[in-house]
Amino acid sequence: MGRRSTKENKTIWQITREELGLTREKAGELIPGFSPERIEKIENGRTQIQPEDALLLAEYYKAPALVNYYCCNECPIGESHAVRAESKELTQIAVETLNAVNQMSRIKDRLLEIAEDGKVCNDELEDFMKIKTVLDKLSQSVSNLQLWMDEQIAAEQFAGQTNA
Repeated sequence: MGRRSTKENKTIWQITREELGLTREKAGELIPGFSPERIEKIENGRTQIQPEDALLLAEYYKAPALVNYYCCNECPIGESHAVRAESKELTQIAVETLNAVNQMSRIKDRLLEIAEDGKVCNDELEDFMKIKTVLDKLSQSVSNLQLWMDEQIAAEQFAGQTNA
C-alpha cells in the first residue's frame, strides 16, 4: 500500500490521481507502459511529460480536462496558441455561445465589407479587431462545450466501469 502524500504544491497530475483514490502503484497497474516510478517523476516534474503520456493519463483517469491543461501549460506551442477550456455548467456555456453567435450575426456584414478586397486597411483595423474579439469568445465557448461533452462521456464510461 502506498503512502499518502503530504506535499503542498501538488501538480494537477498528482491531484487527479489522488482524487480517484489511486496510489502510484495502482495507477501504474492501470495504465499501460507506466510504472509507479514514472508516475512519480511526472507528478514531481522530474521528467517532461510527453503528449502521449498526457493523453493516456486523461483517458485512464477519465479526466479530459488534463489534455487541455497539458496543451495550455506544458506544450510549448499550445502555451501560446491553445484555447484554455474551462469546466462550466451547460447552461452557462449555452448562454455564452449564443451571445457570441448573436454578436457575430450583428457584425457579419462588416466582416464581409472588410474581406471584400482581400486586405485589412488602416481604417478597417479597429472594426477588424472587434470582430476578432467576438470570434475569440466564440472559440472559447466552443472549447468549453467540447470539454463539457468530453467530461460527460468520461463520466458515463466511469459509471459503466464501476457498475460492471
